[in-house]
Amino acid sequence: MHRYLRAIGFSKVTRDEMKELVLDSVRKADSRGCTLNSEDVMLAEFCRDYADGLGICAAGTFDDDEVFHADYYYPYLKGTGITSYEDLTVERHAAGDSYAGICDDMRMGISLIFYLQNKIPYVRAQTTGLLPVRGTSLTLSALSVQGAILLPLQKLPEDEDRASRHRAYRTKLMTQARDGDEDAIELLTLEDMDLYSEISQRIQYEDVYSLVDTSVMPYGVECDQYTVIGEIVGMRHATNHITEEQIEVLTLRCNELTFDVAINIMDLLGEPQIGRRFKGVIWLQGKINFPDL
Repeated sequence: MHRYLRAIGFSKVTRDEMKELVLDSVRKADSRGCTLNSEDVMLAEFCRDYADGLGICAAGTFDDDEVFHADYYYPYLKGTGITSYEDLTVERHAAGDSYAGICDDMRMGISLIFYLQNKIPYVRAQTTGLLPVRGTSLTLSALSVQGAILLPLQKLPEDEDRASRHRAYRTKLMTQARDGDEDAIELLTLEDMDLYSEISQRIQYEDVYSLVDTSVMPYGVECDQYTVIGEIVGMRHATNHITEEQIEVLTLRCNELTFDVAINIMDLLGEPQIGRRFKGVIWLQGKINFPDL
């Protein structure tokens, strides 16, 4: 069974119960979609919420007799807001008919790889020759089964202004470096060397979490899992109406990107509050907001 089911409130579900939940998601779906792919196979997805914005999606195909066959399922969190307007790349997973998205947002400094939630509009655009679609945006969300709350760093207003100006400057340099500007590449290299030298000295007498405010780093061997440290800028409670398990949905700001993370309160160490930080391992998901699909 899917490891991240507990993040949406199904921590003790059995295999037989999971089969019933998948059937229930198909029969009582809150949203559904279908489209033909390039091989004339009818793909379909059925999604049902079991808490506010949290649920299970059953994905599969229709046969010639119009009978739906579920090939796989996954838990999801519906994200809020817009995370990025950068261009995206989408690739199909080798082992199934699911997709991974890649976002090269200069604010992160790395390529973010996420599990695509809404594959149906993408496959429809791909089949009808509408790719690339202009005017798209990305809404990221994540599920977590391991997290802790950290105290915030003490910052002065001038520190925030200085950090904001530096982030804007670094983003500009990275954009220029991506376009092949050798001077920008050299400046970024020198800056990284200076940063490494400063951290090497300060780490001897300071805690690492007092040096690192927010961060996103790949975790393990799966490309869409990350370990994050993010500032909590919003939060809400959700309850799974089947199991009555309590879930925290935290809105995090990591390296200037904002996205939601859902975690079962049984897996969260500490008391979340706005202004504090969340540290944990997440499974990153994303929804591409197509303008007309």
